[in-house]
Amino acid sequence: MSNNERRPMDLNRRCQPIELILSDVDGVLTDGRIVLDDQGVESKQFSVRDGMGIRLWQKAGYRFGVITARSSEVVRLRAKELDIEILHQGSTDKLTAMRRILDELHLAVEQVCYIGDDWPDLAVVREAGLGVAVADACEELREAADFVTGAVGGAGAVRELIECVLKNQSRWEEVTRAYA
Repeated sequence: MSNNERRPMDLNRRCQPIELILSDVDGVLTDGRIVLDDQGVESKQFSVRDGMGIRLWQKAGYRFGVITARSSEVVRLRAKELDIEILHQGSTDKLTAMRRILDELHLAVEQVCYIGDDWPDLAVVREAGLGVAVADACEELREAADFVTGAVGGAGAVRELIECVLKNQSRWEEVTRAYA
């Protein structure tokens, strides 16, 4: 059975204990492009919809964090802007980073969701309570994931994931009520 054909009850069951979402950056929170100017200054584009989704997740009382193999001032600035306190840059072993975060927060692996797009995310997606791949992730990651977003990286995939988890937890209306 492919991941897109998994029974909704399995996804619902996996969403229930989630309290922490961890995300890759390049290819998930961005479209994966890295732009360098003539002085070597890096820039990236982030989706406002993903940012709003992260804010809604935090409003629900949950934590959001980033594990990325690259180190970037732009990512640090975006994390600060969104009050993301869990920021692991330069993490070439993302699985070890996730385990360290879970230990620090006293959470079980079933309580974490990880969203990624490529080979460095594979072990983490397999181990997380809810492993997620963006729509344009590599084939192997999509096959390993419990859920594959309809949106590609950098275009609302994180927002889609957050809506999915909060709706499965029956928290979406509560969290968005102030905007209605």
